[in-house]
Amino acid sequence: MDYREIITIEPGKRGGRPCIRHMRIAVADVLGWLADGQTPEEIISDFPELTQQDIRAALAYAADRERRLITAS
Repeated sequence: MDYREIITIEPGKRGGRPCIRHMRIAVADVLGWLADGQTPEEIISDFPELTQQDIRAALAYAADRERRLITAS
């Protein structure tokens, strides 16, 4: 899965933060829910417009960003 097909960045939406498929749900929102202990199934129950693939894309985006930050240091 290529997260770049799912994660979108639009300057006028959510302050330019990375979002899921042009929606107003930010990658940081998804990561925060997961960090709070919600399961992907619970997140999808609350936000049925999201998919398992969207959640995996948010995780892949965060992992890739972390790798790039460490490499750049």
